[in-house]
Amino acid sequence: MNQTQDRGSARRNGPVTRPLVNTVRRPSTVDLIAVELRNAIYGGTLMPGSSVREAEVASQLGVSRGPLRESAQRLVQEGLLVARPGAGLRVVAVGADQVEDLYQARLAIESAAVRQIAALDPEERRRHIASAEDLLAALASALEDGTDARRIGDADLDLHYGLVEATGNLRLMSFASTLIIQTRIAALSHADGYVVRTDILDIHRTLLRQLSDGDGQAASETLAGHFRQTVDRLLGRLHEPFSTVSGEADGSHFSFNRLP
Repeated sequence: MNQTQDRGSARRNGPVTRPLVNTVRRPSTVDLIAVELRNAIYGGTLMPGSSVREAEVASQLGVSRGPLRESAQRLVQEGLLVARPGAGLRVVAVGADQVEDLYQARLAIESAAVRQIAALDPEERRRHIASAEDLLAALASALEDGTDARRIGDADLDLHYGLVEATGNLRLMSFASTLIIQTRIAALSHADGYVVRTDILDIHRTLLRQLSDGDGQAASETLAGHFRQTVDRLLGRLHEPFSTVSGEADGSHFSFNRLP
């Protein structure tokens, strides 16, 4: 990633909102196509295991197949698409055998982020977590309604990405972006469909309180416990009571944006 990247440019465009747009100051056509492909995967337009129809996607974007293929190869390198000889490109599926590895990677990145934020002096720390507090409020609002799985899922992942974004570390942000898209893929790949927990507000409030207090160790342990529960739920081995809501995952609300 270009280290001259603007922090603000790490936010997404359009209806799919936060952790996907990692563009340089003057993005090329290939950069912009990559953003659209990531958005389509995250939003469910391109579902796990589905093929990327080059002609159709290129037509919607208003581009030729050359830059589309170059962009797609970036996503292959990121682990979001897979190329199979004779079968073209497909969106990866994240199965049960990969869930623990995925959340271990997320824990490594997000623990590094919360420890970095917690180590700041109090005034700077408050400044860094201000946006995360706004994202917590958005999660609280989504959970209060409690019926829109996609809204809850987006708000949850937005908050986790927002914690990494608050560090200003572009490498951490790049890793977190890919891992969060893979998290969405894992949720969409689940045998029970797209299901999110609705009883996660307290643990996120605890996490931000610990950050505000400058306790990076406690915040890291809270993340670890939260992710452990998430993995157990996804693998069907969480025995304590929990509440969920399911939702549609067909991406019907999203379409490719025609590039300028």
